[in-house]
Amino acid sequence: MAKPASKLVIVTEKVLLKKIAKIIDESGATGYTAVDAGGQGSRNVRSTGHPSVSDHYSNVKIEVLTESRDMAMKISDEIATQFFDDYSGIAYICEAEVLSAHKFCGPDGC
Repeated sequence: MAKPASKLVIVTEKVLLKKIAKIIDESGATGYTAVDAGGQGSRNVRSTGHPSVSDHYSNVKIEVLTESRDMAMKISDEIATQFFDDYSGIAYICEAEVLSAHKFCGPDGC
């Protein structure tokens, strides 16, 4: 059975991944997915740059499924407040349905 959820997507500099992961963990979210990202925005073109000597200047796309829009907004607000004045980044929320809801809801169910 599908369960409604909010998907928070954050695209930012890879150097922030560990700090953002800590915010996600502390929020109570059950996990996240991170993948290399590239593209163009207000701070010029970013490339995944494979192969490269260092990925210090690489971007990452982080996706977080949350039980509520409020949780997604809380995570997003914290990340934006801490990092987006000094680092490139954008965050957005999409509505989603989790198809493997038993994994999303945990052992106690939904």
